[in-house]
Amino acid sequence: MTEDLSPAERYAAARIRAVEEATALAPFRAMYEFELDPFQIEACQSLEAGKGVLVAAPTGSGKTIVGEFAVHLALQQGRKCFYTTPIKALSNQKYTDLARRYGPEKVGLLTGDNSVNSEAPVVVMTTEVLRNMLYAGSQSLLGLGYVVMDEVHYLSDRFRGAVWEEVIIHLPESVTLVSLSATVSNAEEFGDWLDTVRGDTDVIVSEERPVPLWQHVMAGRRMYDLFEEETDHGGRGPGRREVNPELARLARMENQRTYNPKDRRRGKMVREADRERERRQRTRIWTPGRPEVIERLDAEGLLPAITFIFSRAACEAAVQQCMYAGLRLNNDAARARVREIVEERTSAIPSEDLHVLGYYEWLEGLERGIAAHHAGMLPTFKEVVEELFVRGLVKAVFATETLALGINMPARSVVLEKLVKWNGEQHADITPGEYTQLTGRAGRRGIDVEGHAVVLWQRGMDPVGLAGLAGTRTYPLRSSFKPSYNMAVNLVQQFGRHRSRELLETSFAQFQADKSVVGISRQVQKNEEGLEGYREGMTCHLGDFEEYARLRRDLKDRETELAKQGAAQRRAAAATSLEKLKPGDVIHVPTGKFAGLALVLDPGIPAGRSNGHRGFEHHDGPRPLVLTAERQVKRLASMDFPVPVEPLERMRIPKSFNPRSPQSRRDLASALRTKAGHIEPERHRRHRAAAADDREIARLRTELRAHPCHGCDEREDHARWAERYHRLQRDTRQLERRIEGRTNTIARTFDRIVALLTELDYLRADEVTEHGKRLARLYGELDLLASECLRAGVWEGLTPAELAACVSALVYEARQSDDAVAPKVPAGKAKAALGEMVHIWGRLDALEEEFKINQAEGVGQREPDLGFAWAAHQWASDRTLDEVLREAEMPAGDFVRWTKQVIDVLGQIAAAAPREGSTVAKNARKAVDALLRGVVAYSSVG
Repeated sequence: MTEDLSPAERYAAARIRAVEEATALAPFRAMYEFELDPFQIEACQSLEAGKGVLVAAPTGSGKTIVGEFAVHLALQQGRKCFYTTPIKALSNQKYTDLARRYGPEKVGLLTGDNSVNSEAPVVVMTTEVLRNMLYAGSQSLLGLGYVVMDEVHYLSDRFRGAVWEEVIIHLPESVTLVSLSATVSNAEEFGDWLDTVRGDTDVIVSEERPVPLWQHVMAGRRMYDLFEEETDHGGRGPGRREVNPELARLARMENQRTYNPKDRRRGKMVREADRERERRQRTRIWTPGRPEVIERLDAEGLLPAITFIFSRAACEAAVQQCMYAGLRLNNDAARARVREIVEERTSAIPSEDLHVLGYYEWLEGLERGIAAHHAGMLPTFKEVVEELFVRGLVKAVFATETLALGINMPARSVVLEKLVKWNGEQHADITPGEYTQLTGRAGRRGIDVEGHAVVLWQRGMDPVGLAGLAGTRTYPLRSSFKPSYNMAVNLVQQFGRHRSRELLETSFAQFQADKSVVGISRQVQKNEEGLEGYREGMTCHLGDFEEYARLRRDLKDRETELAKQGAAQRRAAAATSLEKLKPGDVIHVPTGKFAGLALVLDPGIPAGRSNGHRGFEHHDGPRPLVLTAERQVKRLASMDFPVPVEPLERMRIPKSFNPRSPQSRRDLASALRTKAGHIEPERHRRHRAAAADDREIARLRTELRAHPCHGCDEREDHARWAERYHRLQRDTRQLERRIEGRTNTIARTFDRIVALLTELDYLRADEVTEHGKRLARLYGELDLLASECLRAGVWEGLTPAELAACVSALVYEARQSDDAVAPKVPAGKAKAALGEMVHIWGRLDALEEEFKINQAEGVGQREPDLGFAWAAHQWASDRTLDEVLREAEMPAGDFVRWTKQVIDVLGQIAAAAPREGSTVAKNARKAVDALLRGVVAYSSVG
């Protein structure tokens, strides 16, 4: 190739190569066996040029290469690099990768419950750890050159997202920020904000998947392509994709009504042949079972696969179902290797705990190549599953969506059982962003030619809706940033109130709110120009038409108000008359579809009203059940009675009367017509309109007639312009109120928090009191409650186990609230202390309401949850794992996770508690030692 170049061109190419080889990127690229993608090279070049970068690319595309280049630059320049992740499992995995590449002496780990070589030049940590270091002014920040924020799109998380923004805002200016995100539709907007708060930031967006993704639907024994023709090559290029017509036909077939003998087609019964053909077609559509799906994927060569099931119990059940079905995906050699790895990785677990943890059933599944993966599993078990899956020794994993959060477990195929999941409050459809995140695991770079996403057929599935989900790439990043009590005292301590307020106004949340205000402001300006035009149109040479229009409007408003009052009074009178009805009353229904003679069967009065009939539950007054003269039994509504109703007669309803029997209805309706058919209902007399005697209306009409504009020939023309003016002015005021509501929203919340903290003597203007300094060391959802408990001495004199029980209420939150059953709590001092904690929370809750601090907006203190107090107390009291888990009715993974969080907060309390005259700090450290044993102490790193 170079032989074809001229000497000048060869010289120029040599110069370019020389320049490239002189960069830090050249030796970095040589460390990898594959060529870097253009977006990776572009991001690395921006980093080397001293700029920050935001890299938004699909899952599995190799974004972390850019983060690793930041590590490479830091080591080359003799500076530090902090690599942050949203979850501990991802931190552990990244630590292992970097330690393998650069050596364990150069890489450290900090995750709250793990600390390994924390002063190393490269430290992997969870984002919360870095936030805490920034507020504490840690010496470890000296020499920091780069911070990598992996999975930065996590700042949309409504519970933890604020931490990402706190870090981005508070990092020293000298630090270069590397932000790695999934594909988001507003990357440029996020990049603009980073540019504002961090300085020169390049936005690099790649929407190209490194491995093409093919979409399928599995129904019955067949696997259908979702799209008829993948003209865009699996998401790597432009092209229109049509839904597979076979799938559309299946959906139509399923939606057809099942055969009913009463159905007639043009007067004839449906032919037997048609019914038989329909029956055969229907037998082809069913949701395949889990073992059936795995067998099918295995036969098609589509394993390894991750099946996402949005339930932990269902993940475990899926493994059991596959084992009962006799599924074996590993040969003898693979089984032996699995056992060898598992025994090595679990050797630290005492044998008496193995049975409690379900070790032997878990191991049998692994040997067959099948496993579950969810947050309820022991961390060690999850890590073993991840390792075996990556090695190809586990080929089918049933996982909850937490696996999609960045853990490096790519598969050839991803299966979604359902497109609905529980979001903590209700069952909701998964979003396009969630679908992209889940299916992004399909296709292993450098291994698979293509990845496969398989959705299982479910009753009522809409293939067009699924195609929309699969084809939509909109996943906007929305800030969830909200000030907290801890944040407020830390900011005031470092910057003072005024500067803190300014800092919060630089948050992404405020940036997004302000950006939306820009569009509204433009609309307000356009409206004001329109108002000026309308004002000219309604100008009258005889006088002030705006004043005349106001009189007309006031008159119309008053007439409307009186009409509404009259209608309300008539409805109330009608409702009162309905409440007086009794079974057996004969009435005349004045209007509606069932107007005419009727017999009251049930007055339909709500429970607890009037004569005590329970009747039909409703919210808009009585709804009597009646039999009409035409033999229909109907439940009437208040709208059928615009005027009061009076009984015309009384009739006895036979005890044998059955409203579902046509014969019963016919007989009683006949008796009704005989009894009352001749009675003419009394006509309802219309009362004199209230407007006729209203003084205000009389006054307005007099003023209107006396106004100079009343005699204008063009009065009605001016009035039309005046009405347009009024409507546009009303719309403009609404827009102005929206602007006012969105401007400085974060700062206003901060002001309310500061006012409450001042009331409680945590702050005095720009001074942070001793109480405030204690609060500054307490991080977590219930930071203020913890501080108030320390202040009130609630935990003084408690044993370490009792203190652990109390502190658990600050961190634990049940996955599903169960108000029917009171949680079991330790007796004695612990019970009294927990009761006092709830009492203090009640006082704080009332105070938050007074200061307009709204928990619904993510600010404030939720009620402490006592559901983990017994388990924490028992474990700290040296009870066995079997006893604790049995009584707690909790999976081992959840127990370990909550216990580690209790340990984390106990460490904060030990640091924040008074040193003199208090037992809390000493007992908190003892409680940490008591809790950090057995399964809780098993560490995957270090």
